[in-house]
Amino acid sequence: MFEELKEEKIVNKVGGRYKLATLMQKRLIALQNGAKPLVRVHSDNKVAIVIQEIIQDKIFLDTSGFVQSLEDQLSDSGDLDDDDEL
Repeated sequence: MFEELKEEKIVNKVGGRYKLATLMQKRLIALQNGAKPLVRVHSDNKVAIVIQEIIQDKIFLDTSGFVQSLEDQLSDSGDLDDDDEL
């Protein structure tokens, strides 16, 4: 279905198959509940959006198992001003 999921690169990027599945599931739920995509994809397929968000390092699982985005991390650390865009 999605060639990217067959590659070890995406599995290693996230830290294993279990973490990849968890991250994808949690992000898909967030998108279904109205979260905005963090990447532009020429598809409405939410799985394709999540895969691209992972590949482009836009989302990750934090140490507590919660989905975090680069934007969240930067705003929490104070490195991102209100006027800055990703």
